[in-house]
Amino acid sequence: MVSGMFKTGMFLLVFQVFLFFFVDAQNKTNLPIGVFDSGTGGLTVLEAMLTLDAFNNETGKPGADGKPDFNKEYFQYLADQANMPYGNYAAENKTKLLQEHVIKNMDFLLKQRYDLTLTSQQSKQGVKMLVLACNTATAFALPEVKQFVQTSAAAVPVVGVINAGVKAALAYQSTHTRGAIGVFATAGTVASDGYPKTIREMATRLGMPEPVIVSQGGFGLADAIDRDYSFFDETAKDYRKDYKGPSVSNAQYKIDTALLNIYRFNSEQNKLLCEYDDKGKCLDIQLNDPENYVRYHLVTLLEKMRVTGIKTPMNTLILGCTHYPFMRDTIRNVLNELYNLQLHGEYVYRTVLAAYVELVDPAVETAKEAYLEMRKLAIMNAGKKSDNRFFITVPNKQLGEAELQPDGWFTYAYKYGRKEGANKNYVLFTPFDNQNISAATYDRLRAALPAVYSHIKIK
Repeated sequence: MVSGMFKTGMFLLVFQVFLFFFVDAQNKTNLPIGVFDSGTGGLTVLEAMLTLDAFNNETGKPGADGKPDFNKEYFQYLADQANMPYGNYAAENKTKLLQEHVIKNMDFLLKQRYDLTLTSQQSKQGVKMLVLACNTATAFALPEVKQFVQTSAAAVPVVGVINAGVKAALAYQSTHTRGAIGVFATAGTVASDGYPKTIREMATRLGMPEPVIVSQGGFGLADAIDRDYSFFDETAKDYRKDYKGPSVSNAQYKIDTALLNIYRFNSEQNKLLCEYDDKGKCLDIQLNDPENYVRYHLVTLLEKMRVTGIKTPMNTLILGCTHYPFMRDTIRNVLNELYNLQLHGEYVYRTVLAAYVELVDPAVETAKEAYLEMRKLAIMNAGKKSDNRFFITVPNKQLGEAELQPDGWFTYAYKYGRKEGANKNYVLFTPFDNQNISAATYDRLRAALPAVYSHIKIK
């Protein structure tokens, strides 16, 4: 009798445990997917996820079926705008601080509540997957993020962008004449050596020849795209003392005046700022438009190839920052312009630049990788989905030590001068609105990312 009751009790206990985990797993499949970047650039990855049709939704096998692959899913997006650009932390020897920022942002996405103000909390859902739609965060913090989620209650899968971009670049190389692979990324991503290392490792696994790789850190470009005051001020009319971008006087990112007829900067509407002497001569030059940043960095990349004697023309360029696809047309036009540029009757860059350069946007490959991972783990949403939500970090102005620029964001010195481990609430999390994101940025999103823009509910 006792034995029978014991067996019955054990059966009920096992069934309850099974039911708990089964229901919990079902609940987890109905959670949103978390997508993270240092700014709005990661929205290019979200756009790819919203529009991807590379698989059959019923079978999960490759092949379009006329339905978006993530059509049953919904998302939480977070832009760490207060702490961006991430690409500068390595140059300031603050990679530990960068990793700390990333982990705090992952914690936000995983949690069900967040601090809207120091005295007010709001509810939200946790997420079932983390997509690091940020090359610099992937390069410097992917192992730390994976360790963090494995030791947390969530233990969700994590997908980064670097492997996806490399896979697409090598796929192009395998079906075309071998050329140099360019990596155009933030200075931090370039400093990490994440792309070249992954390119070489993947090429070896695929049995491909040793690739020729050239890198250019696009210092200031992502910042200018997201309108960071230190690198771009659309209201500026004169030379700025607090400007941090490339200039004639910037020793590390120097504008070479001998190359002005090659840069061909756009000087209209204060897109180029000069410091004049009393005779009207321009002594120093500052860039004040994303297009001019593109021009500066692409010329610098090709000059680097020319000076170092690289004889393999570049035919593939990885846009290794999720902000850079916003400038895809500009990048394409400037590359075409440079390919056809002649001085003294000779083409300047045809020895290092192919007639056509494949621009690799890792976003689509990242979306595919996320889909396959969700299929493998059986966490595709089978229930009701909620609205997509968009969050951004803003400076915690109630933190007494916070130093702010005229536009209300952290100063460059304060942003990169902080120490890791301080355990301070440097930022607050808030939904997208008209105060923390400019009208010009919304206009850019509407034009470049229509699927994403249609889901943003601006208050």
